[in-house]
Amino acid sequence: MEKILTEEEQRLFLDLIDKAKKVVICAHVSPDGDAIGSTLALKHWLTGKGKQITVVVPNIFPDFLHWMPGAEDVKVYLKHEEEVNPIVAEADLFIIADLNDSTRMQELEACVVANPAPKIMIDHHLNPTDFCRLVVSRPDMCATAEVICHLLHQLGELEQITTEEATCLYAAMMCDTGAFTYNSNRAVVYECISYLLNRGIDKDKIYRNVYWTCSLARIRLTGYLLYVKMETIPEMHTSIITLTNKERKLFGIKNGDTEGIVNMPLQISGMRLSVFLSEDTERAGIIKVSLRSVDDFPCNDLSAQFFNGGGHLNASGGRLSCTMDEAVQKVHEAIKSYAHLLNGPAPRSPQRGGEPLMG
Repeated sequence: MEKILTEEEQRLFLDLIDKAKKVVICAHVSPDGDAIGSTLALKHWLTGKGKQITVVVPNIFPDFLHWMPGAEDVKVYLKHEEEVNPIVAEADLFIIADLNDSTRMQELEACVVANPAPKIMIDHHLNPTDFCRLVVSRPDMCATAEVICHLLHQLGELEQITTEEATCLYAAMMCDTGAFTYNSNRAVVYECISYLLNRGIDKDKIYRNVYWTCSLARIRLTGYLLYVKMETIPEMHTSIITLTNKERKLFGIKNGDTEGIVNMPLQISGMRLSVFLSEDTERAGIIKVSLRSVDDFPCNDLSAQFFNGGGHLNASGGRLSCTMDEAVQKVHEAIKSYAHLLNGPAPRSPQRGGEPLMG
């Protein structure tokens, strides 16, 4: 495994960690498996070094991630703002995990940026901004958790991590690669996994916890969305699924029950792009946009240009301030702008652009 820090960066990293007493670890809005797994792995590692650690995320995260060791201690800013603000104000070090720009913390951003304490970014997204003292950014890696594995290996600590830390890191990598079905062709990914397996993780149980544990409501909702709410645009090899909060209430779905549905249309032969639009459950008038693609269609460019977002080549997200009908119209405008990439010959071999079906 390669070194990801220069000698100077390693000295700075260790110096910042050594001097810190109260550390706040932050992740991006709508935290996914990599965000939660990476922050919790860092929490366990730094707690073992005697640090006082608080993990703070901007808003709620999916129920199917609540089994992770330490997840019960994660502070959700939108739910615990009065409790979190003084903790953030008193922090003497921040670790910013799985995000490349402070704006991706949304409501949490202002109080984090207001504290002049040093900040360390650990991430794998493109184009990191310079709001952190130390930036550890590797877009070539499959997940932020993989970056952490390389970092711990460089420090000589990967072989000594606890089962809890290893479990969080494996779950994070699994979630960001769709159970290693995409963005995971580098041999070193499995070298990382071998270290984690040697620390006693139960990879089969981790998979079941994430992908094969769901509610009856999710099963029924999935059928409804695919049969009633999915619009296909054959000439553009594109599908659009919409979900309103009224429909959420009708089916009684929980947080996380919609995870992975955006990937399902990509099973259709020739489908190149899948779009999932859902009303935000925490902010009125906001439509969340999820994009998944196959081959080399750039979801990240589409999201940045039309949906105020970004992400990875085949998996990105964004947000719109509008009605659902207006959001659908915006999607149609967007795909017309990318017609030169969408209306060519259909992909020869379907690939997963996102998580497995039960993610």
